[in-house]
Amino acid sequence: MNALSYAVVDATTMLRRNLKHMLRYPTVVMFVVAIPVVLMLLFVYVFGGTLGAGLDAVAGGRHEYANYLVPGILVLTLAGGGQGTAISVAMDMTDGIIARFKTMNISRASVLWGHVLGTMVQTGLGLAAVLGVALAVGFRPDANPVEWVAAIAVLAMITLAFAWLSAALGLAAKNVESASNLPMFLFLLPFLGSGFAPTDSMPGAVRWFAEHQPFTPFTETLRGLLLGTEIGGDAIATIGWSAAIALLSYLWAMSLYNRDPSLR
Repeated sequence: MNALSYAVVDATTMLRRNLKHMLRYPTVVMFVVAIPVVLMLLFVYVFGGTLGAGLDAVAGGRHEYANYLVPGILVLTLAGGGQGTAISVAMDMTDGIIARFKTMNISRASVLWGHVLGTMVQTGLGLAAVLGVALAVGFRPDANPVEWVAAIAVLAMITLAFAWLSAALGLAAKNVESASNLPMFLFLLPFLGSGFAPTDSMPGAVRWFAEHQPFTPFTETLRGLLLGTEIGGDAIATIGWSAAIALLSYLWAMSLYNRDPSLR
């Protein structure tokens, strides 16, 4: 076996470790699901009639707003998974387990890859649950099988980027408590994008920010794939933002990880 093969085996072992933690503490998955579902129910059933009418003065309503809202809720679900990643990474860095891993002949990157891949599995389960509730409240996508595959690929790409960013934030945190707070901006940014309302309804400065932050192209790309709306350049922006966030976060995370005194 070459070095890459050993790294893959080590990462798989670390993934199994994180999946066992997930089974032992299912409240993390419940947290990933609960907040998006509560927000979806609130916006659809409390505000949906009014906001739907704003989308289309003729045919707008709760059903139309549910279709508009759900892609944004799915992206919000991805962002919400970051807190658990940051906390679990920070716990590893403060509980002494890293010192034990140091004595083992394993790839250093595999420890973080285990967290990242575990986050992707956890978030995927959360997305499935949120989508199930969305269908129950009136979400009706018209995507064909190819568009569904593309939508899943987009969600996986964004999840990978957020997972690495959250891992880096967990490494940068001084303790577990601060690690739980650092990723909170990821949960707030979807509200300042096109997830809950069209950006052209926003005032000047807010609209400019909404149109130039990553969550708007994320949402518009997903909305286009699932509902057939125009995607335009949002697909390219989604790929660019995801690749940039993933790469820079990976480099930041590995730099913090290797610089940690317990690894010297």
